[in-house]
Amino acid sequence: MTDNPSMLRETREGAVAILTLDQPARRNALAVPMRESLVAAMERIETDETIRAIVLTGAKGNFSAGGDISGMEAPDLAAGRLRFRTTQRVVRGFIGSSKPIVAAVEGWCVGAGLGMALCCDTIAAAAGARFMAGFGKIGLIPDFGLLHTLPRRVGEGRAKQIFLHAEPMDAQAAHAIGLIDRVVADGTALDAAKAIAGRLAESAPLSIALTKSWFGQGLGEALEWERNIQSALFATADHAEGKVAFHAKRKPDFTGR
Repeated sequence: MTDNPSMLRETREGAVAILTLDQPARRNALAVPMRESLVAAMERIETDETIRAIVLTGAKGNFSAGGDISGMEAPDLAAGRLRFRTTQRVVRGFIGSSKPIVAAVEGWCVGAGLGMALCCDTIAAAAGARFMAGFGKIGLIPDFGLLHTLPRRVGEGRAKQIFLHAEPMDAQAAHAIGLIDRVVADGTALDAAKAIAGRLAESAPLSIALTKSWFGQGLGEALEWERNIQSALFATADHAEGKVAFHAKRKPDFTGR
C-alpha cells in the first residue's frame, strides 16, 4: 500500500488498483494536490501491464464533495487557464485510460466529484448516496468534463435540469435515469466495485481499450470550452459572492457581474 501525503491512497488487490480520495475532513474535496496525485497515479498505472482494472472511491463515507472552494483563487483569465491544466489532465487520464475504471460511491458525490465519478466507466453506488451539480450556486459552469459526460449518460434534457436546478438526487433516482449503473446496500459500494473490476480485469485488454477510445471522442473540444469559460467566471463578482455565501451558509445575492 502507498500512503500519499497529498490526499490520495493507492492499494492493490491482484490485477486491480484501488485509488482512494482521502481527505475525509473536507469530504474528499478535489483540491489541487489531490488532482496532481491522481494525474501521477494514472500515468503510472497506465504503463503497468499487470494492472488490468481500477477502482476509484472516497474515504470515510463520502465519494467527494467536489472542488475545494477555499482554493478557488484565479484573479485573471491566464491564471484560471493555468489552474485548469491539471483538471484537464485528470479528466483525460481517466476517460482516455486503456484500463476499465469502476467508481464506488458512498455518501455525497457533488460537483467536480460527480464529474470525477462520470470519468469512470461503471458506477456502483450505495443506496444512501446523493448526487448533485450545484455549480450555479457559486457562479460557475459545470466543469471536470461534466458537459461532455453527463449528457452522454442521461441525455441533454435531463442533464440540463440537473445543471440548472442543482437539486440533490438519491441513488434510486440516479439509477432510473442511467446516471449510475448499480445500486447496492450502504457500506458495500467498494466491495461491489472491486467485484466488478475483478471481472473486467479478466477481459481482453486491447478490446477494452479500443472500446473505451470510441467513447472519448469529442472530449477535447468540450474541455477547452470549459477551461476558457470557467477561467473567466473565476474572476467575476458573482463567483466571489457565491464563495462568501457558501462559507457563511446563506443564500447568495447574485448581480450578473
